[in-house]
Amino acid sequence: MKRLIIYSILSIAAIYAYGQSNFSKTDIKSIMKRVADWQIANPAKGHEHDDLNWTHAALYMGMIDWAELTEKEDGDSSYYEWLMKIGRRNAWQVGKYMYHADHIAVGQVFLDMYQKYHDRNMLLPTLARTEFVINHPSASTLELDYRNMSSLERWSWCDALFMAPPVYAKMYMLTNDWKYIEFMNREYKATYDYLFDKEEKLFYRDHRYFKQKEANGTKVFWGRGNGWVLGGLCEILQTLPHSNMHRQFYQDLFITLSERIIQLQGKDGYWHASLLDPDSYPSPETSATGFIVYALAYGVNEGLLDKTTFMPAIEKGWKALVKAVEKDGKLGYVQPIGADPKKVTREMTEVYGVGAFLLAGNQIYEMVE
Repeated sequence: MKRLIIYSILSIAAIYAYGQSNFSKTDIKSIMKRVADWQIANPAKGHEHDDLNWTHAALYMGMIDWAELTEKEDGDSSYYEWLMKIGRRNAWQVGKYMYHADHIAVGQVFLDMYQKYHDRNMLLPTLARTEFVINHPSASTLELDYRNMSSLERWSWCDALFMAPPVYAKMYMLTNDWKYIEFMNREYKATYDYLFDKEEKLFYRDHRYFKQKEANGTKVFWGRGNGWVLGGLCEILQTLPHSNMHRQFYQDLFITLSERIIQLQGKDGYWHASLLDPDSYPSPETSATGFIVYALAYGVNEGLLDKTTFMPAIEKGWKALVKAVEKDGKLGYVQPIGADPKKVTREMTEVYGVGAFLLAGNQIYEMVE
């Protein structure tokens, strides 16, 4: 609490030093368009990048927010058309593994498309998958060794809290069937109880890191992993109405995690691959930073986070993200696919980093008057 008070005082001083907001709507849209267009023109390849994988699910989530913005303000439906082509060529299916959270993540975007176009083909595959999982719950436990594939049938790693819970929240809102929210709450809280360190107020990536230490002796808390959790909470909070009795848990967790994460921003504006040992991973990391800026900006826009306290971190984070974009729109400094902190270089890029960038940009754009 004392650290947060000190940070707040410094934040107020920073606001007076450079003004309430240095954002420009024109600049924000311009950089977002460059990043989105570069990614579309340079599709990712490989087995981790098929249309229905989690990597692309995160990209689509940023793209659909960007599509909504460009259609609303510019009458440009081309990004919706791009998403439509992806959905149609895959018959709006989700991934192949029945219980794996990563393989239902694309359902979030397909359900959003259904809400816009009301084409039942966009809904039915995700409906079928969620119905089966709820009616035939996995008998696996969160504690299983990761060499056993059954360990991935539950939300046993923190990234899963971005991938799957929002699907069930959206299914609940679409059907008004309480079973979806009951399933989401039960599974989410099990993961929270298992992976959330109540002393550090951060999430372990998974059970393998409970006893590991960084070079400086601190616990291992992965930047993007905690960014995944914050991003998933944003999606849940944007879905559940304020009157929903279960919303308070997610809102309180969002605020707690946000208040902790703001203390861990680097002087360069980035959140680094290792949250508690940034000196061992000093290079920028844009996927963690993108998801965190998205979450903090959403929190301010929604009135959940204090603007005076959080705006300086949001501004520093967005400026850092923009610095990582090449002239052609390629986003750099994205940590590759993994489960723990790794070193990152400027030429590294990934589709989920672009998704996070677009999610953040849309929230930044919304806060500019």
